[in-house]
Amino acid sequence: MRLDKYLKVSRIIKRRTVANEACDAGRIAVNGKTAKASQSVKIGDIIEVGFGDKTVKVEVLSVAETYKKEEAKELFKYL
Repeated sequence: MRLDKYLKVSRIIKRRTVANEACDAGRIAVNGKTAKASQSVKIGDIIEVGFGDKTVKVEVLSVAETYKKEEAKELFKYL
């Protein structure tokens, strides 16, 4: 699954366009490397997202095309 879509489906970032813009600005890293929106995400990847002065670090637990809002937190684990 594409990184921008994963961020939206997992509800880490609310909209895919915002996830795309964050990737273009270099605020998202996968496994320690700055990532593009088109990068594929797999189970076990570590994603770091910069929100202003705060950084959120998560580990990918599952990759699914669609998820209900209540179940979205099962896709990742905060580190």
